[in-house]
Amino acid sequence: MKHIIGIGGVTNGGKTTLTNRLIKALPNCCVVHQDDFFKPPDLIAVGEDGFKQWDVIDALDMEAMVNTVKGWMENPIKFARSHGIQVTPATEMDDPESQVHILIVEGFLLYNYKPLLEFFDKSYYITIPYEECKSRRRTRQYTVPDPPGLFDGHVWPMYL
Repeated sequence: MKHIIGIGGVTNGGKTTLTNRLIKALPNCCVVHQDDFFKPPDLIAVGEDGFKQWDVIDALDMEAMVNTVKGWMENPIKFARSHGIQVTPATEMDDPESQVHILIVEGFLLYNYKPLLEFFDKSYYITIPYEECKSRRRTRQYTVPDPPGLFDGHVWPMYL
């Protein structure tokens, strides 16, 4: 039996923290992080506001993300092994249809791409207040740092 759980929500809202706790607590559990599907920096558009548009769906290779989820669906044991995740010993011998396998798909724009929605058995959306979100975002170290005004002018309004 396979289950796919979507965990979406605002930037710095705790999605990855929750996901990391779940994968430690659940057997045969894998994760796909939307952050792993950003396009190269030279393919990220610059908006009218002058900022590179990292926080929009077009900044992500969503087709590759869907294909990754499909790969897990085809063979969750092979997927787990290829991602360095141990499967429970019983998994090796049990009937594949009786085994429980869980995939958590997490990301900030998870529910903005229709082809991905059909895979979720359960979907969760995490929100936090504006001030908390802004404070957490300030403490993060991004490969491309946020320029002044990005959070208030572009990032936060996306979630309203």
